[in-house]
Amino acid sequence: MWLAANAVKTKRGLACGRLFGENQCVTDGIARWIGSGSNVVRRSLSGLWRLEAQLKGVRFEGRVIFMGRPVLSVAPNSTFIVGPDVAVGSSVRSTVLGCFQPCVLRTLAPGARLVFGGKVGLSAAVICAGLSIEIGGGTLIGAGAMIIDNDFHAYSPQGWRGENQTNARPVKLGREVFVGARAIILKGVTVGDRAVIGAGAVVTKDVPADHAAAGNPASIFPKRR
Repeated sequence: MWLAANAVKTKRGLACGRLFGENQCVTDGIARWIGSGSNVVRRSLSGLWRLEAQLKGVRFEGRVIFMGRPVLSVAPNSTFIVGPDVAVGSSVRSTVLGCFQPCVLRTLAPGARLVFGGKVGLSAAVICAGLSIEIGGGTLIGAGAMIIDNDFHAYSPQGWRGENQTNARPVKLGREVFVGARAIILKGVTVGDRAVIGAGAVVTKDVPADHAAAGNPASIFPKRR
Protein backbone atom coordinates (compact mmCIF):
# COMPACT_ATOMS: atom_id res chain seq x y z
CA MET A 1 0.00 0.00 0.00
CA TRP A 2 2.76 2.42 0.95
CA LEU A 3 4.57 1.80 -2.36
CA ALA A 4 1.36 2.19 -4.33
CA ALA A 5 0.46 5.44 -2.56
CA ASN A 6 3.92 6.90 -3.17
CA ALA A 7 3.79 5.84 -6.81
CA VAL A 8 0.50 7.74 -7.21
CA LYS A 9 2.02 10.81 -5.49
CA THR A 10 5.07 10.61 -7.74
CA LYS A 11 2.93 10.43 -10.87
CA ARG A 12 0.85 13.39 -9.68
CA GLY A 13 4.02 15.33 -8.90
CA LEU A 14 5.44 14.65 -12.34
CA ALA A 15 2.15 15.65 -13.93
CA CYS A 16 2.04 18.89 -11.93
CA GLY A 17 5.69 19.54 -12.73
CA ARG A 18 5.01 19.11 -16.42
CA LEU A 19 1.94 21.35 -16.17
CA PHE A 20 3.73 24.15 -14.33
CA GLY A 21 6.77 23.73 -16.54
CA GLU A 22 4.61 24.13 -19.64
CA ASN A 23 2.85 27.15 -18.12
CA GLN A 24 6.21 28.68 -17.25
CA CYS A 25 7.43 28.12 -20.80
CA VAL A 26 4.30 29.81 -22.14
CA THR A 27 4.72 32.72 -19.72
CA ASP A 28 8.39 33.12 -20.60
CA GLY A 29 7.53 33.00 -24.28
CA ILE A 30 4.89 35.72 -23.92
CA ALA A 31 7.30 37.87 -21.89
CA ARG A 32 10.00 37.50 -24.54
CA TRP A 33 7.48 38.34 -27.27
CA ILE A 34 6.33 41.47 -25.43
CA GLY A 35 9.94 42.47 -24.76
CA SER A 36 11.00 42.03 -28.36
CA GLY A 37 7.92 43.93 -29.49
CA SER A 38 8.74 46.79 -27.14
CA ASN A 39 12.28 46.92 -28.52
CA VAL A 40 10.91 47.12 -32.05
CA VAL A 41 8.63 50.00 -31.05
CA ARG A 42 11.45 51.87 -29.29
CA ARG A 43 13.77 51.48 -32.26
CA SER A 44 11.07 52.48 -34.73
CA LEU A 45 10.57 55.72 -32.75
CA SER A 46 14.31 56.43 -32.97
CA GLY A 47 13.79 58.04 -36.37
CA LEU A 48 11.15 60.35 -34.90
CA TRP A 49 13.46 61.51 -32.11
CA ARG A 50 16.22 62.04 -34.66
CA LEU A 51 13.92 64.20 -36.76
CA GLU A 52 12.96 66.21 -33.69
CA ALA A 53 16.64 66.74 -32.87
CA GLN A 54 17.40 67.83 -36.42
CA LEU A 55 14.56 70.35 -36.31
CA LYS A 56 16.11 71.75 -33.13
CA GLY A 57 19.48 72.16 -34.83
CA VAL A 58 21.43 68.98 -34.04
CA ARG A 59 23.75 67.87 -36.85
CA PHE A 60 24.17 64.13 -37.41
CA GLU A 61 27.16 62.64 -39.19
CA GLY A 62 25.78 59.12 -39.51
CA ARG A 63 23.44 56.59 -37.96
CA VAL A 64 22.18 57.13 -34.41
CA ILE A 65 19.98 55.02 -32.14
CA PHE A 66 17.63 56.78 -29.72
CA MET A 67 16.17 54.32 -27.21
CA GLY A 68 13.51 56.55 -25.74
CA ARG A 69 13.04 60.29 -26.15
CA PRO A 70 15.90 62.44 -24.82
CA VAL A 71 15.66 66.04 -23.63
CA LEU A 72 17.52 68.13 -26.22
CA SER A 73 17.98 71.85 -26.65
CA VAL A 74 20.24 73.84 -28.95
CA ALA A 75 20.94 77.49 -28.18
CA PRO A 76 20.88 79.95 -31.12
CA ASN A 77 24.21 80.10 -32.98
CA SER A 78 25.61 77.12 -31.06
CA THR A 79 26.95 73.80 -32.40
CA PHE A 80 25.64 70.35 -31.51
CA ILE A 81 27.21 67.49 -33.52
CA VAL A 82 26.57 63.75 -33.16
CA GLY A 83 29.01 61.36 -34.84
CA PRO A 84 28.14 58.04 -36.49
CA ASP A 85 26.81 55.00 -34.61
CA VAL A 86 26.00 56.84 -31.39
CA ALA A 87 23.52 55.19 -28.98
CA VAL A 88 21.44 57.31 -26.59
CA GLY A 89 19.43 55.46 -23.92
CA SER A 90 16.57 57.35 -22.30
CA SER A 91 13.79 54.81 -21.76
CA VAL A 92 13.60 52.91 -18.46
CA ARG A 93 14.49 49.55 -20.04
CA SER A 94 17.16 50.77 -22.44
CA THR A 95 19.95 49.70 -20.06
CA VAL A 96 20.35 46.90 -17.54
CA LEU A 97 20.68 49.45 -14.72
CA GLY A 98 17.46 51.15 -15.78
CA CYS A 99 17.16 54.82 -16.66
CA PHE A 100 15.63 56.95 -13.90
CA GLN A 101 15.49 59.89 -16.31
CA PRO A 102 16.01 60.56 -20.01
CA CYS A 103 19.33 61.82 -21.32
CA VAL A 104 19.55 65.61 -21.06
CA LEU A 105 21.78 67.06 -23.78
CA ARG A 106 21.99 70.83 -24.21
CA THR A 107 23.98 73.71 -25.61
CA LEU A 108 23.22 76.64 -23.34
CA ALA A 109 24.55 79.79 -25.00
CA PRO A 110 25.50 81.25 -28.39
CA GLY A 111 28.85 79.94 -29.55
CA ALA A 112 28.69 76.85 -27.31
CA ARG A 113 29.85 73.48 -28.72
CA LEU A 114 28.71 69.97 -27.85
CA VAL A 115 30.37 67.28 -29.98
CA PHE A 116 30.05 63.49 -29.78
CA GLY A 117 32.52 61.30 -31.65
CA GLY A 118 31.54 58.07 -33.34
CA LYS A 119 30.33 55.01 -31.41
CA VAL A 120 29.67 56.91 -28.19
CA GLY A 121 27.12 55.29 -25.87
CA LEU A 122 25.26 57.00 -23.04
CA SER A 123 22.23 56.39 -20.84
CA ALA A 124 20.31 58.72 -18.51
CA ALA A 125 23.26 61.14 -18.73
CA VAL A 126 23.22 64.93 -18.35
CA ILE A 127 25.64 66.80 -20.62
CA CYS A 128 25.28 70.59 -20.79
CA ALA A 129 27.70 72.87 -22.63
CA GLY A 130 27.89 76.60 -22.00
CA LEU A 131 31.24 76.83 -23.80
CA SER A 132 32.60 73.51 -25.11
CA ILE A 133 32.26 69.80 -24.37
CA GLU A 134 33.83 67.19 -26.64
CA ILE A 135 33.33 63.44 -26.20
CA GLY A 136 35.83 61.22 -28.01
CA GLY A 137 34.89 58.26 -30.14
CA GLY A 138 34.11 54.94 -28.46
CA THR A 139 33.46 56.54 -25.06
CA LEU A 140 30.81 55.03 -22.79
CA ILE A 141 28.90 57.20 -20.30
CA GLY A 142 27.06 55.33 -17.55
CA ALA A 143 23.59 55.77 -16.15
CA GLY A 144 23.07 59.10 -14.40
CA ALA A 145 26.52 60.55 -15.14
CA MET A 146 26.86 64.33 -15.49
CA ILE A 147 29.32 66.27 -17.62
CA ILE A 148 29.08 70.05 -17.30
CA ASP A 149 31.41 72.90 -18.24
CA ASN A 150 29.94 75.74 -16.18
CA ASP A 151 28.45 76.59 -12.77
CA PHE A 152 24.96 77.52 -14.08
CA HIS A 153 24.93 80.45 -11.63
CA ALA A 154 27.08 83.45 -10.74
CA TYR A 155 26.96 85.71 -7.70
CA SER A 156 26.57 89.47 -8.01
CA PRO A 157 25.70 92.30 -5.59
CA GLN A 158 22.09 91.70 -6.56
CA GLY A 159 22.35 88.04 -5.54
CA TRP A 160 22.57 84.79 -7.49
CA ARG A 161 21.69 84.85 -11.17
CA GLY A 162 21.62 82.30 -13.93
CA GLU A 163 24.88 82.24 -15.90
CA ASN A 164 26.07 79.57 -18.33
CA GLN A 165 29.06 81.01 -20.17
CA THR A 166 31.22 83.64 -18.43
CA ASN A 167 32.35 81.13 -15.79
CA ALA A 168 32.55 78.17 -18.21
CA ARG A 169 35.73 76.24 -19.02
CA PRO A 170 35.96 73.59 -21.76
CA VAL A 171 35.67 69.88 -21.02
CA LYS A 172 37.21 67.22 -23.23
CA LEU A 173 37.03 63.44 -23.01
CA GLY A 174 39.42 61.41 -25.15
CA ARG A 175 38.74 58.22 -27.05
CA GLU A 176 37.37 55.06 -25.39
CA VAL A 177 36.92 56.65 -21.97
CA PHE A 178 34.61 54.84 -19.54
CA VAL A 179 32.50 57.03 -17.23
CA GLY A 180 30.82 55.07 -14.44
CA ALA A 181 27.25 55.48 -13.23
CA ARG A 182 26.48 58.71 -11.32
CA ALA A 183 29.96 60.15 -11.92
CA ILE A 184 30.26 63.94 -12.28
CA ILE A 185 32.87 65.63 -14.47
CA LEU A 186 33.13 69.35 -13.79
CA LYS A 187 34.30 72.33 -15.80
CA GLY A 188 37.84 72.63 -17.11
CA VAL A 189 38.58 68.89 -16.97
CA THR A 190 40.40 66.96 -19.70
CA VAL A 191 40.19 63.16 -19.57
CA GLY A 192 42.76 61.22 -21.61
CA ASP A 193 42.19 58.25 -23.89
CA ARG A 194 41.08 54.98 -22.29
CA ALA A 195 40.75 56.53 -18.83
CA VAL A 196 38.21 55.14 -16.37
CA ILE A 197 36.03 57.35 -14.17
CA GLY A 198 34.68 55.34 -11.25
CA ALA A 199 31.00 55.24 -10.32
CA GLY A 200 30.02 58.25 -8.23
CA ALA A 201 33.35 60.02 -8.72
CA VAL A 202 33.46 63.84 -8.71
CA VAL A 203 36.24 64.84 -11.11
CA THR A 204 37.64 68.36 -10.72
CA LYS A 205 41.08 67.97 -12.34
CA ASP A 206 42.59 66.39 -15.43
CA VAL A 207 42.84 62.61 -15.73
CA PRO A 208 45.77 61.38 -17.89
CA ALA A 209 45.37 58.68 -20.52
CA ASP A 210 45.22 55.12 -19.17
CA HIS A 211 44.54 56.35 -15.63
CA ALA A 212 41.55 55.96 -13.33
CA ALA A 213 39.73 58.44 -11.10
CA ALA A 214 37.59 57.50 -8.11
CA GLY A 215 36.13 59.17 -5.02
CA ASN A 216 34.85 62.63 -4.04
CA PRO A 217 36.88 64.62 -4.83
CA ALA A 218 38.40 62.09 -7.21
CA SER A 219 41.85 60.67 -6.63
CA ILE A 220 43.82 59.71 -9.73
CA PHE A 221 46.01 56.64 -10.14
CA PRO A 222 47.35 54.43 -12.94
CA LYS A 223 44.75 52.07 -14.32
CA ARG A 224 45.31 48.39 -13.60
CA ARG A 225 45.75 46.30 -16.69
